[in-house]
Amino acid sequence: MSHIKGFDHVGVTVDDLDVATEFFVGLGLEVEGRTFVEGEFLDTVSGIPDSRTEVVMLRPPGGGTGIELASFVRPDHEPGSPAAMANELGLRNVCFEVADLQAMVDSLAEDGYGLVGGIGQYENIWRMAYVRGPDGMVVSLAERIG
Repeated sequence: MSHIKGFDHVGVTVDDLDVATEFFVGLGLEVEGRTFVEGEFLDTVSGIPDSRTEVVMLRPPGGGTGIELASFVRPDHEPGSPAAMANELGLRNVCFEVADLQAMVDSLAEDGYGLVGGIGQYENIWRMAYVRGPDGMVVSLAERIG
């Protein structure tokens, strides 16, 4: 018997909360809330004493699994690899199913976010692309074609 009841969100630490929020809102997510978190709860859960973070929770229209963006006020954040590739250990990507992959890629390119590689097709089922978003995070966009 599984103790898991559902999949609520993925957390991503970012440098600029406003830029990252704008990126995900541009993909179509909606801001559920924005707040500062500090004190015993955060210190205990994160294992970082005297920490303070600002958090934005985003979800797709109508609800579902969300993205929690966090930017640490204290202590300073630790930079990751801004050019991480798929074979680097850690969170590989966050994937969204989209209705029009090419339109989404074109729109993101206008905002300065480019492809990691190219647009690939898996059999006659999916078209997919990796886009490099804020702070080097990789966002996978997938369009069901079959």
